[in-house]
Amino acid sequence: MALFNLHNAHLAFGLAPLLNGADFAIETRERIGLIGRNGAGKSSLLKVISGALALDDGAIAQQGGLRVATVPQEPVFDSNTTVFDAVSNGVSVARELRNRYESLASEGGDEHALADIQHDIDAHDGWAWESKVEATLSQLNLDAGILVSTLSGGLKKRVAIAQALVGSPDILLLDEPTNHLDLAAIAWLENLLVSFKGSAVIISHDRAFLDNVVTRIVELDRGKLTGFPGNYEAYEVQKAQQLEFEATVNAKFDKFLAQEEVWIRQGVQARRTRNEGRVRRLESLRDTRSDRRNVLGRVKLDITSGNQSGKMIAELTDVSKMYGDKVIVRDFTSTILRGDKIGLVGPNGIGKTTLLKLILGQIQPDSGKIRTGMNMQIAYFDQMRDGLDEEATLGEFISPGSDWIEVGTKRTHVMTYLTDFLFTPERAKAQVKALSGGERNRLLLARHFAKEANVLVLDEPTNDLDIDTLELLEEKLANYEGTVFIVSHDRRFLDNVVTSCLVAEGNGLWREYEGGITDWQAQVKVMAQMQEAAGAQTATANKSAMDAAIAENNRRVASPPSAPVAPKAAAAKLSYKDQRELDGLPAKIEALEKEQADINEKLADGAIFQKDAKGAAALAKRVSEIDELVMNAMERWEALS
Repeated sequence: MALFNLHNAHLAFGLAPLLNGADFAIETRERIGLIGRNGAGKSSLLKVISGALALDDGAIAQQGGLRVATVPQEPVFDSNTTVFDAVSNGVSVARELRNRYESLASEGGDEHALADIQHDIDAHDGWAWESKVEATLSQLNLDAGILVSTLSGGLKKRVAIAQALVGSPDILLLDEPTNHLDLAAIAWLENLLVSFKGSAVIISHDRAFLDNVVTRIVELDRGKLTGFPGNYEAYEVQKAQQLEFEATVNAKFDKFLAQEEVWIRQGVQARRTRNEGRVRRLESLRDTRSDRRNVLGRVKLDITSGNQSGKMIAELTDVSKMYGDKVIVRDFTSTILRGDKIGLVGPNGIGKTTLLKLILGQIQPDSGKIRTGMNMQIAYFDQMRDGLDEEATLGEFISPGSDWIEVGTKRTHVMTYLTDFLFTPERAKAQVKALSGGERNRLLLARHFAKEANVLVLDEPTNDLDIDTLELLEEKLANYEGTVFIVSHDRRFLDNVVTSCLVAEGNGLWREYEGGITDWQAQVKVMAQMQEAAGAQTATANKSAMDAAIAENNRRVASPPSAPVAPKAAAAKLSYKDQRELDGLPAKIEALEKEQADINEKLADGAIFQKDAKGAAALAKRVSEIDELVMNAMERWEALS
């Protein structure tokens, strides 16, 4: 039997049905990824599962004694609460039962009442709740005595997860758990969930996270819940097939309906008694067509790139920056060119925003030299949404004092422009403070993309956005002619957009890696393997040298001083062919590196991807081939030497 079941569930707020005859089940030890559009009702479904929200209609069936715990998107704690007390709230029932028992026992209370309370304490495993809290804190590496208010957003999320886990829930509900977590914290959470012994329902837009964690995808679309076995990658394949089939079926239905409409307009034949059944069928077809809710539209993103900036955006030479005793940037050198799409990667608090401000010339370094480009028009997307006027309507926020907005060379009515971002005219008259998190992000995107900017700075742009909007944003940014800086922990998003990553490596050191997160991680893995191999080779060589020295010393001790020493064997001489190859290798390596540098210079100008996409792809492939050729030549040179 399933842990939890919904049957023919209905739920609506106003005129919008969130659940419309939906069926849903949670099986034992499965991890469900819940996806769908912003405002589709995903968070409301979690509230239904947790019991915080009642259905308008439908049936709920669940196993007796089912324990459900929720980790909200933005955890809220009392400012004076310690980590221990906050996590203890996850076993508040057991804690209160034991306090009642001890209080009643000390007063010499009724034995039957004590026995009843004791039974409840046993059921909630309440006799050792302190040790459960301490074990959970140890597992999640949290300091029990620290005030929660002093923690970062990522650590607060970890406290919320600990609070949920300490009660040993059968079902764990997580709403956007990766928001504001850095890559290390996301990897930690993935491992935690994979080893979790209960079931989990997870709302997330992080496709890499869903790929690594979930066993089933459930999509909430137009009030219906549809399950797809496997992770997000498997869902993409199955969803494409489903949409293709749905389009075919709908096209056939519409053609049949049109034929029936032509027939009924003939009038006379339709009124005959023998054709009444056909008339009733047509009425049923009309009702079915009316009830069919088409797939929602996609956001129409058009990014205005403004006037072209200079070819160089920024040139940094040996730049360093400190705040107090903390080194943020140390001896950093880099050149950013027009059309580059740069991802800034590192733990929370490492200094990504500081480095970004240095690159854009907004703050000065303690040492080193920064040269910024000409004619830069910067649009800044802030993850904290500080640019939002809570009291303004959506229309006033997008175009203050006017009903029209200039988007590039096109003049558009503000209501039409907001419709492109999936805000209805009625919704456009609402105040900003009434929007959900995803809608707020969408509104900020609408405002920033209307500006004429040739440099986009996106600070955690993916938080709260639904996956469809994310994919369209990726597409538009990849084709954007200006320069883009992205601070994000969304691995798939960065892989699909950026041309290189600036990665924090600790102690103020930053290094640039070509490609996205996957490319960086692959390069780091290769370098680690090379270092390990080099270390092993050095250790072997050192050991051989030491063994030889010891053997030589022992020989000398054992032999009389006058004993003649055997002549050292001469080194093997290279053949004429090998010597010729060795002599030519430095020039070959130099030529390959020069070819690679020339190609990189061509690729650095983003215009080549617009003018000759196939040629650019071929050049990028050649760069990878040259890496392999240089590595082989270096290994051959080392062997011959």
